[in-house]
Amino acid sequence: MNIKRNILLNPGPATTTDRVKMAQVVPDICPREKEFEELMNQMRKDLVTIVHGDQKKYTCVMFTGSGTLNMDVCLNSLLPKDKKILIVDNGAYSSRAVEICEYYGLAHIDLKFNFDERPDLCKIENTLKENPDIALVYTTHNETGTGIMNPIKEIGEIVHKYNGVFVVDTTSTYAMVPINMDRDNIDFCMASAQKGLMSMTGLSFVIGNREMIIKSKDYPKRSYYCNLYLQYEFFEKTGQMHFTPPVQTVYATAEAIKEYFQEGEIEKWNRHTRVFEAIHKGIEELGFKDVIKREWQTGLVVSIKYPDDPNWDFERVHDYCYERGFTIYPGKIASTDTFRLCSLGDIDVCDIEEFFKVFREALEKNNISIPVGYKK
Repeated sequence: MNIKRNILLNPGPATTTDRVKMAQVVPDICPREKEFEELMNQMRKDLVTIVHGDQKKYTCVMFTGSGTLNMDVCLNSLLPKDKKILIVDNGAYSSRAVEICEYYGLAHIDLKFNFDERPDLCKIENTLKENPDIALVYTTHNETGTGIMNPIKEIGEIVHKYNGVFVVDTTSTYAMVPINMDRDNIDFCMASAQKGLMSMTGLSFVIGNREMIIKSKDYPKRSYYCNLYLQYEFFEKTGQMHFTPPVQTVYATAEAIKEYFQEGEIEKWNRHTRVFEAIHKGIEELGFKDVIKREWQTGLVVSIKYPDDPNWDFERVHDYCYERGFTIYPGKIASTDTFRLCSLGDIDVCDIEEFFKVFREALEKNNISIPVGYKK
């Protein structure tokens, strides 16, 4: 098949290989067959291995859904009765965790920081010290709305000092930024197949401490479909998901995992890093400014301020690029107009160089001054 290759510079889904795309073309199969069960059980082990988890200590629980489903699962499943959640909140995705707590009526503290700041470790520790009923601390590894990297290892150390469970949203870092569960003080992390693994949408997974999952059996039941212990128990007893899995996405993800191990953790991260550097080079040559301090950026998302030009129109620029096979993405900062360019997916520096040729053309066609300007 001749499949058109698009370069997706949005924060997921990512550009995939033809090999992953074609892995979905399989004979029809009932997902309750032994063959499919074996495929998922191997994937569960592999997904723990990617974050260097001890297979006895950590396990993987897969769900059908997007990355937000994982957030829901962890927040509603891992909170004991009469305890609180602390959300370390410095962006749109940690704010989403706050919204989930509000919808379930979960007792929580929204510890807010500015979107362009890293969380203050002293404030986190003081909050834990002043609130001994906090049992669960939640934050985002890479705030995808801005590209800021949160210091999860340091936060996790504080959480464990106060005997808390540390949950990290690694949706936009898993299988990109090297992660080690024990080294980084993570009890639970999460991701979905269409991001760092460069697979298809529809499959998400939580990787976490097995003993803590079993302990959560006795916690209040707040959801049926999104209960972590229920899904874990069904996997352990049957090797299968409790409810119908996304069959074709599972096959594609199994193939993507093979590609991940073939490329190698460090080699893959090096590729994402050089793509990130190429994005910065391109925006600097055109005069654009990014939002987050360079030294605080994860290396995956560049959040860029709109220029002060009366002819700037994101939709027109987007459409020009899209028609030529490149996707750029709007920002997610309420107080600042931005757009994002991301370094995930099956892309390399040559793709970024081609993109900036098209992007420059889009600016010229729309009579936007180059270099772009800012009033302050």
